[in-house]
Amino acid sequence: MKELQYDAVVIGGGAAGMAAALELEEQGFSCAILEREDHLGGILMQCIHNGFGLHEFKEELTGPEFAERFIERVISSKIAVYLDTTVIRFSAVNNSSQYKDLYCVSPSGTMKLRCRAVLLAMGCRERNRGNIRIPGSRPAGIYTAGLAQRLVNIEGYIPGKDVVIIGSGDIGLIMARRMSWVGCNVKAVVEIMPYAAGLTRNIVQCLNDFNIPLYLSSQTTGIFGNDRVEGIEVTPMENGVLAPSKSFRIECDTVLLSVGLVPENELSRVAGVELNSVTNGPLVDSSLMTNMEGVFACGNVLHVHDLVDWVCEESRRAGRYASAWLRGEHPSLQIRAKTGPHVRYVNPERIAPDRENIIYLRSMIVKDDAVLELRLDGRVLLSKKERHVQPSEMISLKLDKKDFNGFELKPDSVLEFSIN
Repeated sequence: MKELQYDAVVIGGGAAGMAAALELEEQGFSCAILEREDHLGGILMQCIHNGFGLHEFKEELTGPEFAERFIERVISSKIAVYLDTTVIRFSAVNNSSQYKDLYCVSPSGTMKLRCRAVLLAMGCRERNRGNIRIPGSRPAGIYTAGLAQRLVNIEGYIPGKDVVIIGSGDIGLIMARRMSWVGCNVKAVVEIMPYAAGLTRNIVQCLNDFNIPLYLSSQTTGIFGNDRVEGIEVTPMENGVLAPSKSFRIECDTVLLSVGLVPENELSRVAGVELNSVTNGPLVDSSLMTNMEGVFACGNVLHVHDLVDWVCEESRRAGRYASAWLRGEHPSLQIRAKTGPHVRYVNPERIAPDRENIIYLRSMIVKDDAVLELRLDGRVLLSKKERHVQPSEMISLKLDKKDFNGFELKPDSVLEFSIN
């Protein structure tokens, strides 16, 4: 077995992995990227629509253009890149050692990489029909929205003619527009919640601009067809309860599922990384380090982001924090972050009051003129007005040392986040 050694190894060669690796290299550490596909860039390479890079590069780019900016930097750096390489297991060498061993397979055989720091950047995957248990027959013509995107944009195939999209996630909304552009008849987007799951801009640009109906508070209660999909049954919900008397059928030959994303953490779980039951991503401290010493997480494997720009921002910080850990630097005090009323999750779960913290959270409600309130051990630390909040749009917040002036900080202090 071939054996190699680096200061740090990044698992995943998408935007998160490349951003983290570039930061590590800039800090002077040897680094390798392990990517199971035959190219860098991740899912960005099939996202040919624009809208990327407005924050990261201050210009509007397509997904491949965004990825290419990072790929060029990686190629011109000293970062070692292993494509077509899958990590099958990683673990600490022993309880007293800081080193980790990663076992990988590739077309050229197996290899072991030994390193001090591991950065998890494996991204996320789509939920499928089995995850949401739609009843009915099992005909052909049912795809996840991401698979349909790959078929159209990369493989050059159109999966069907008359299309219904279940779920209003961003990929589904973007595919509603894409399928319309290639000549398909997109008959509806069906969403079980009373609000859309995607960004407001995608509702406008992908549905309203094409006059595609959006059925909110509606559940798909059946899929019909023998060899091929022939239609679906939609049942409206009233006060959270199905109203079968108002069910209706939409004829179609193709169903695209856009019903959420799940962080790709099977490898993490087997290695012993503790996961958050809400986000399905690792539990991390203020340095984005997991419960495993020297193992960090960033990007969509940590929690699903709205924009790749935020993925890159977070991943650069992960690279900086991992570099600091490699130098032996650790936060002197970390306090626990806790969700309060109307907050689904807060990331990271620990805050370091003596330095800058970038915190991400999601609302559980849709509200205009909301107030985000932070309470430290019951006392109001910060109150911030938000023009509009909704579950589909992530909220970011910056806290630094001056925000904690005048507050007594203890190891068991708790910072609670709420939205009112």
